[in-house]
Amino acid sequence: MTSPESTGRRPSGRYTPPVPKNVKRSPRWYPWVLLGLLLVGVLCIILNYIQVLPASPTNWYVVGGLVAILVAALMATSYR
Repeated sequence: MTSPESTGRRPSGRYTPPVPKNVKRSPRWYPWVLLGLLLVGVLCIILNYIQVLPASPTNWYVVGGLVAILVAALMATSYR
């Protein structure tokens, strides 16, 4: 290992600790479910307004789309 003096660089004074090996990570399916919920929510709202869904336009499709988007946002805050 070379010291900062031998490489001509000054030490920055900041220490970044190594990442511990027991750090929790999200499962591989987590981001796919997150993106899926986000897309389903957006599509549900858009398809409701262009009247493609059965019995549309209705507020229940909008509520369902907003709930799916909210769940995706909550999942995004705990993604590691």
